[in-house]
Amino acid sequence: MSALDADFIRVLEDLIDALLANGTLRLTDLPPQALDKLNQRKQARRRMRNSLDLIDDDEELL
Repeated sequence: MSALDADFIRVLEDLIDALLANGTLRLTDLPPQALDKLNQRKQARRRMRNSLDLIDDDEELL
């Protein structure tokens, strides 16, 4: 069940990003607690993505 929950949360985050991108939703529309949680999750994903980026983009593969 927790894997389904995590997938659903990611869908909601993507939906929020899409609504923000097309102007349907503004960051100021979100309650401060929701905005904080959204920012924390984005930062965690960014850190994880950076830690998994093992190959420099400028390096060629052998």
